Amino acid sequence: MAFILSTGVQTAEHHYSQDTLQKYVYKIFPMESKEKKRLLPIFENTMIEERQLSIDLDWFSQPHSFPERNKMYQEKSVAYAKQAINSCFTSEQFLTSPVSTRDIDHIILVSSTGIATPTIDTQIINDMDFQDSVKRTPIFGLGCAGGTSAVAKAAEWLNGQPESNVLIICIELCSLTFQLDDLSVSNFVGTALFGDGVSAVLMAGNQSPLRYKAQAPCPKVISTSSKIKKDSQSVMGWRIVEKGFEVIFNKSIPRLVKEFWYPHAEQVLIDQGWKVKELSFLVAHPGGRKVIESYEKCLDLSPTMLENTKKILKHHGNMSSPTVHFVLHEAMQSQPKKGTKSLMTSLGPGFSSEMACLEWF
Repeated sequence: MAFILSTGVQTAEHHYSQDTLQKYVYKIFPMESKEKKRLLPIFENTMIEERQLSIDLDWFSQPHSFPERNKMYQEKSVAYAKQAINSCFTSEQFLTSPVSTRDIDHIILVSSTGIATPTIDTQIINDMDFQDSVKRTPIFGLGCAGGTSAVAKAAEWLNGQPESNVLIICIELCSLTFQLDDLSVSNFVGTALFGDGVSAVLMAGNQSPLRYKAQAPCPKVISTSSKIKKDSQSVMGWRIVEKGFEVIFNKSIPRLVKEFWYPHAEQVLIDQGWKVKELSFLVAHPGGRKVIESYEKCLDLSPTMLENTKKILKHHGNMSSPTVHFVLHEAMQSQPKKGTKSLMTSLGPGFSSEMACLEWF
């Protein structure tokens, strides 16, 4: 069994209201005014009030090459990741005493908004004095599903290495993918939703000494499940172009929550022997307003069950893979009682669904 002992989150340094971003996008977006006015209500219907970006707004008014964007991604990623890790390892709310980088046996790095070889985790390992024997699993391309998938992969590894500890790092600087000359509706929707953020999650096996550093009941990963919809690669992802990544969003995503995610969630709960009414809340990646509303409708959820999901979307937007860890961070801060049950869930490119059943021990 695997336990989630602590989380750390880090937002980007440039804070903007949704209203400010809406006005700026109207100013610089390369569409006819009539078309932009037709699409602007997207900003007002997202449930988002503010977001954080890694770059000042003026940067977006000029075209940028992929090497320029990627250099920025690499530099900012390392800085934000180290802050998130420090927060995770020194949390007085989650841990009785700080955790050392030397305690970590395996690092899982998740990112889909930039590339680096060697991967970003190698710089973090050097800068923060992790063991030179630490195992590394860098994962690219999972998008919004990456946060839940990483928890599942860490739990599976810890089930076979119960004395070990895993650090998950999710890094997404979505704003750097904005393409000034991309006239697509997907690019417009991305500017209305995306924010930048980094998360760190500390997990320990059942026999790890770190388990006893947990300050209060912490979530245990009871089971995990993955599902992919065949022939659905066009639903969500990146189109690789000369200047970098162009976002792909298909309008079918909210419908797929009902047709694809809901049967998956139902089966996961059946397999675990749980009923929806036993869950105190969902640790759900928000995606966007329509996705949240689809979650609620499909499972007949009370509004409070997605309170943390809505809060993160409201104050940070969709940060891709780290977003579900921001939701988890909020849930853990509320100090659920022993026996609390929850479903952790994210949707991503593929089109894929990732889930983990959590219970506080």
